[in-house]
Formats: sequence, structure tokens, C-alpha cells
Amino acid sequence: MRTAITERLGVEFPLFAFSHCRDVVAAVTNAGGFGVLGAIAYSPDELDTELTWIDEQVGGRPYGVDVLVPGKIDASALDKAAHLVDFIPDRHRDFVTHLFTKYGIAVPARDFGGSADEVGRRVTAAGATGLIDVALKHPIGLIASALGPPPPEMVARARAANVPVAALVGTVEHARRQVAAGADIIVAQGTEAGGHTGEIATMVLVPQVVDAVAPVPVLAAGGIANGRQMAASMALGAEGVWCGSVWLTTEEAETLPSVKRKMLQASSLDTVRSRSRTGKPARQLKSAWTDEWDASQESPGPLGMPLQMLLAEGAMARIALAAERGDPGAVELANYFVGQVVGQLDQIRPARDVVYDMVSEFADAVERLSRLTSDS
Repeated sequence: MRTAITERLGVEFPLFAFSHCRDVVAAVTNAGGFGVLGAIAYSPDELDTELTWIDEQVGGRPYGVDVLVPGKIDASALDKAAHLVDFIPDRHRDFVTHLFTKYGIAVPARDFGGSADEVGRRVTAAGATGLIDVALKHPIGLIASALGPPPPEMVARARAANVPVAALVGTVEHARRQVAAGADIIVAQGTEAGGHTGEIATMVLVPQVVDAVAPVPVLAAGGIANGRQMAASMALGAEGVWCGSVWLTTEEAETLPSVKRKMLQASSLDTVRSRSRTGKPARQLKSAWTDEWDASQESPGPLGMPLQMLLAEGAMARIALAAERGDPGAVELANYFVGQVVGQLDQIRPARDVVYDMVSEFADAVERLSRLTSDS
């Protein structure tokens, strides 16, 4: 396949795989796609270890790194804080304690610190800069900004390293702002997508963004998990597709078994945009966690980013351990970021097979469309 993206990045298929799992990134890259590792899951040292492993696995094939750089956080105060957990109000801590008690999880809920504090710092200015520094020391083919325009320093460093900058958007206005900030590639992500997403559907968003930022290439994201959806995205003007949810049920994915089972059983109606995990609207599996934060009269309401992320990830780590033990209350609470295509995910497959099946179905879809316009 030849598009502006495949030519620029030297990749066989314009199929981008966002994942927090290095095994998925390597598998997709080795299958001819373009794996993108989500860096928020790692400290700078951990990210260096993960990227070194990927370098060894992919043999020079291109892959990328995604860094979460939110534009609206109180970075100055948080960067200077000794412990981010000090900013979490007692009533929010108490609510998490209440949930643990209500759902029968015999694990202390108020012990926030250490690793949870580190997770929160990764979405401050200083934390993101550290991850960017590590990423650009490796032979990456792309660096992406997941929230807000890429900071000038990120763009300058990427330019110096000859690494293209991608940026995710949910509106035409965001896309124009990202291009003005220096983004080389725009990822137009519809509301169907998992994780942080806006309110405009992919079918509507992609052609608007393509027209608004031309000739800057656009990748389509949100609701794409098979070849027909890939072909539809290209018909809308995209130069490739950016997928995340489809990899969560692959053999390589590190998705918790209890959550993976819920995904395999879920329909496309079983997701919700909720601030309960990160403080910003993010599509995820509906669960008792989202219900309690968003609809319970006892809920204090989610905090902003990164404090809600800090609070939630500390609690979710304990919930995950209990869910893997089979505690029913923990299973009710457990969830993860996933898009509406979760309704299509009904089996566990190798990531390589997902790539090949998508490309094969894409070819079949294009051939079918060609027949519709042929004279014979």
C-alpha cells in the first residue's frame, strides 16, 4: 500500500497500533504496520528499557512513541509539589474508601503514594519532558502528543532529531491549532474511540479535518478494527488509520484477564465517556466504577487531571489484584479504556493476524468498490 504516510515513514501498511504493551508494538511493526508505544505507563528509566527491547525486536523497522502532554493542568504548582497526593481532598479519598467497603474489597484504599505519585507526575510539564528526552534517544520514527498542541520544545527537539510529530484532535479547531503548533501528522479521532476523545463521530470528523489541514496528512481514529472500516477511513481522505482498542484482546496484550473477559463479552453499548479515570472525558468500559463516580449521589465528582488519574490508578491497581483473585465486587468495578468497537472483539488472536486480516479485508473492500464503478 502506498500513501503519503507509508512513503514518509517507510512502512508497508498505513496501520498504526497504539498500545501500552511493547509486545503489541513490536508484533504490529514486524507485521508491516506501525506500532506506537504509550509512554504514560512508564517512568523515564522504564521507558528506556521498553524502547531498548523494542529496538532489539524490530530490527530497524519504524515505530513510534506517544506522550500525554495535557494543555490544561496546573503544571507550575504540581511540578513543585513534594507529593501530588497532598492535593487530593479528603472527601475524594473517603469516597474511594467507601467504594472498597461497599464492594467487599479488603484492601486499604487510602494508602496513596510512591508509584501512584509518579504516575501523576508523568502528565506534568517536567514529567512529559523527561519521557520525550528518553524517546528521542532511540531510533523512533514518530512522536505523538496525545492531549493538546505539542509544546514548542517538543517540536524543536523532534525537528532536530528528524522525527515527525503527530497530534491527536477531536475537532477541526483543534486540528488547525495543532498544525500551527508544528504537528506534521494529524490524528482525527472520533468519539467512538477508546481513551480521551471528543464528541464528534469519526465519519463526520475525518473529512472536515482532511479539508481543513491539507496538505498535512491525516490518520483516522475511532471505530476502526477491521479492513472495511479502514477502507471507509481512506475513502474519507485519510492517509492511514490509528487503532487502539483492537489490540486489547490480542495474545500479546497485557490487558488483565478479568478485564479482557469483560471486553470479549461486551457490546458496543457497553462503553461510556467518563472523567472517572483521568479527570478528562475518556471512553472506557462501563462498570461499577464509572456508575459510582458519575451517577451516585454520594460521589464528590471527579477531580481534574492529573489528580483524578492519580486517585483512580492507585485504587485500580488494588481493584485489579482483587479482580484477579476472583473477588466479585472487584470484578464489578474493574474496567479499562476501550472504544465502541469492543462489540466486534469476540476472540483472542495474535496481533500479527489482526494486521494481516485487516489488510486483506481492506483489499477486498476496495475491490468491491471498484466493481461498483466499473463498466463491465
